[in-house]
Amino acid sequence: MNYFELFELPVGFTVDQQELKQKFYALSRKYHPDFFARAEAEEQAEVLQKSSMVNKGYQIFSSADKTLQYLLELKGLVEPEEKFQLDPMFLGEVMDINEQLMELEMAPEQAELDKVAATTNELLKTIYHDVEGTLAGYQEGITPEKALLPVKDYYYQKKYLQRILDKIASLRNIAPRT
Repeated sequence: MNYFELFELPVGFTVDQQELKQKFYALSRKYHPDFFARAEAEEQAEVLQKSSMVNKGYQIFSSADKTLQYLLELKGLVEPEEKFQLDPMFLGEVMDINEQLMELEMAPEQAELDKVAATTNELLKTIYHDVEGTLAGYQEGITPEKALLPVKDYYYQKKYLQRILDKIASLRNIAPRT
């Protein structure tokens, strides 16, 4: 049973957060181990497993990035520790950004960090624009798998860009305020 089935949610890249909370609370009550304290050991183990699944599913569906990854994994498009080949043009843009960041590591300046963050966020918007329709309009059993291949590219590209944004955030913490 996958998390979409457990939560009785439609398979998709977006999850209604209000509905998710309602289903999470209902499932948490239904599978709370305390209610099965007097049950047989086998039933207790099963309930504990379901309770763990409910918590893990909620954690995944509460994050758009984790939901994206989970659905791609369900479709067999993303595997843990996969060595995915990114587009050379994208890698060139990322290399330019990383070079700017390496220079700023020696002497971080807020204004320059802001420029690099703006460039990174603009690139993030561009790659999102390419898959926005597929992410919003995904329909299980209707959307062809080949339409998900650009989403896989987006997933890996976004991970690169997020690491850059995280590095910028850490550099901002040490950059002098002007």
